[in-house]
Amino acid sequence: MVVEHNGRQFKRVVCWFSCGAASAVATMLALREYGPENCAIVYQDTGSEHPDNARFLDEFQRKTNTNIEVIKSDKYTDIWDVFEKTGWLVGPYGARCTSELKRIVAESYLNHFDDLEVLGYTSDEEKRLNQWIANNDERFIDPILVRHKYSKQMCFDELTRRGIDLPEMYKLGYQNNNCIGCVKGGAGYWNKIRRDFPEVFARMALVERELNVAICKTEPIVDGKRQRIPVFLDELDPKAGRYKGEPPMTCGFLC
Repeated sequence: MVVEHNGRQFKRVVCWFSCGAASAVATMLALREYGPENCAIVYQDTGSEHPDNARFLDEFQRKTNTNIEVIKSDKYTDIWDVFEKTGWLVGPYGARCTSELKRIVAESYLNHFDDLEVLGYTSDEEKRLNQWIANNDERFIDPILVRHKYSKQMCFDELTRRGIDLPEMYKLGYQNNNCIGCVKGGAGYWNKIRRDFPEVFARMALVERELNVAICKTEPIVDGKRQRIPVFLDELDPKAGRYKGEPPMTCGFLC
């Protein structure tokens, strides 16, 4: 079968299903527009997400009568395996775990010139979407949620209306359903992880020390100027940061 988008023909529509609300609704819209027979729904298993994601994935399949293909790195089992084997947490060029567990795995799956990709960028993320497009001009995507003017809240509402229970991480108050203990998180995020998943916080604090890399930054004012100074998790003030005020993290091809 052949599908068309923006005057170009594609052999397949790849819906990247992350177990996040936005990607789930984007997949629903793609199934409706392009037909289930033309869509491949793909979940990239990082080995580090909340166990409830398995329930969400299964429930989505049952409610939509679809099958989701699960792909995974054949080199690393989870984010901790990446940290240990590469000696890398996060830096100016992004997170190594995202590169190894998502980008490389996804690119090995794609047929770049034949595949139209559906990503979960919402109408409140057009700036991020445009940045992704600028950095991936060899890829073809359908910003289906933006086209249909779906915000993140609308995605939550749509899943609820369909009778699909939201993933546990949202219920705990997290903005995204990423790995538990994302290295792109700020002080407020990590203090929330400290409260909700103390064993993950403690493990990451040890990894930071082993690799001598601090994830978070403090922002004291020195000589009238605000400075960003690295701080290790085992020295992080439990009251530091404001999670809801921090920019949302993403774990996708842009990293």
